Amino acid sequence: MSNNKNKSEITASISTNDEEKSGGLGFFEKYLTIWVALCIVVGVLIGVYLPQIPQTLDKFTYAQVSIPVAILIWLMIYPMMLKIDFTSIKNAAKQKKGLAVTCGTNWLIKPFTMYAISYFFLLVVFKNIIPADLAKEYLAGAVLLGAAPCTAMVFVWSHLTKGNAAYTLIQVAVNDLILLVGFVPIVALLLGVTDVSVPMDTLLLSVVLFVIIPFVAGYFSRTMIIKKKGVEYFENVFLAKFNGVTVVGLLLTLIILFAFQGQKIIDNPLHIALIAVPLTIQTFFIFFLAYLWAKVWKLPHDIAAPGAMIGASNFFELAVAVAISLFGLNSGAALATVVGVLVEVPVMLALVAIANKTRHWFAK
Repeated sequence: MSNNKNKSEITASISTNDEEKSGGLGFFEKYLTIWVALCIVVGVLIGVYLPQIPQTLDKFTYAQVSIPVAILIWLMIYPMMLKIDFTSIKNAAKQKKGLAVTCGTNWLIKPFTMYAISYFFLLVVFKNIIPADLAKEYLAGAVLLGAAPCTAMVFVWSHLTKGNAAYTLIQVAVNDLILLVGFVPIVALLLGVTDVSVPMDTLLLSVVLFVIIPFVAGYFSRTMIIKKKGVEYFENVFLAKFNGVTVVGLLLTLIILFAFQGQKIIDNPLHIALIAVPLTIQTFFIFFLAYLWAKVWKLPHDIAAPGAMIGASNFFELAVAVAISLFGLNSGAALATVVGVLVEVPVMLALVAIANKTRHWFAK
């Protein structure tokens, strides 16, 4: 009886997977833009009218990392980690061209284009709107974002574009290693400050929470379930149980993030909109630079998409922590890094849509 039940579960799940492979979308994915907009509104309203909620959640913060947000991001990443095995990691490590695109874009181009684009808009185009001293603080926050490639959310963007999970893990690991030696000198060069230091507690906690724990959990879950019930059950039944988990986690994360920043959005609508202009342009520029670079080098789409996503998104926990330590909690630099959080999710979802619609640009 149980065997028949397992067979029916597998058959139904295979049918669902076939629909997904043929381009079908789940309920949450199909109307994702609507859900995101609703979650942003709900988050802002909670931050403004129910401030005790974000105030309570803010107590569960360590090294500038919100533990509730970390748990939700962990839930988003875990389903992706389930799909990784050691063989695929070895193969992903051989993607030298993909890693060259990622590292070249993130460390040789992105920090400097972020500085140039932000300087042009904040100190030239908007000079009659934003006071010069405040504009320089906003510029500093933008530079901190530009020098810190994404660690956690890139797993989500990769998942939504059907990116290579093992390659995404490898590129995040490589970026974290470069960040240890590259972040400080780049920020010091662009901002002309000498007392920059990497908050190691923020960096290490983020790596543990967003890379090591979900990978270890995914590896042991995969190993134990395959050993007990076989590969067919694992791939066609167990993985199917997590359909939609990543997107639901993303939506809940949005509500919390915007609840934290709700009052700032209401208090500084004009400056937030102005800061968002260069950040948005930079995000699109870096994405298309890496994406088209990958296309020219004839990389597959499941490498090109996550390779472009990691540079386009930012390690905002690190940027916020450094902005506060260097310039203070109420500084323009800190506000600019917060705007980076607000801009990132809607813009990255737009880039996810672009990546999915341009899949045919790349050889299968």
